[in-house]
Amino acid sequence: MSVKVLFLARFSLLLILCGCTGVPDGVETVDDFELDRYLGRWYEIARLDHRFERGLSSVTANYSLRDDGGVRVLNKGFNTDSGEWEEAEGKAYLVETPDMGRLKVSFFGPFYGGYNIIELDKQDYSYSLVAGPDTGYLWILARTPDLDQSVVDTLVAKARSLGFPVDELIFVDHSSKR
Repeated sequence: MSVKVLFLARFSLLLILCGCTGVPDGVETVDDFELDRYLGRWYEIARLDHRFERGLSSVTANYSLRDDGGVRVLNKGFNTDSGEWEEAEGKAYLVETPDMGRLKVSFFGPFYGGYNIIELDKQDYSYSLVAGPDTGYLWILARTPDLDQSVVDTLVAKARSLGFPVDELIFVDHSSKR
């Protein structure tokens, strides 16, 4: 199985497992969201563990506009076991209103999962806290491979207060060469 197919299969598993585009109970997405400012490269700083990303380091997500008004999603990570880069391409669409940080994302066919931005540096769009459809899915993203520890601590505290299992967060190594 090719590396690209394996990575795609991993992210497709996420969508099948979550199977919904909802927001976790008690969690609100950001408002005054500006999609154009969110586009570009994001580095995964931390995540909750799932099979579709297990063993991956140097994980990034690149977002760009699609011709149909949606968002092209290109995720890439280094598989430490195989020593190879894996990537998956998907698509995302805003849910509800364009000023809410709530999208649905698909890496495989008609199956969509929730992509809920629950914290965002609205001044510079330099970091975000993203949840899936329940508290089992959480990512801390930043525009650079490193994020100031005080910001990380603040994001982790917010996630903890919302019921996410933050003691299980995996902090991503970005030392693999691109």
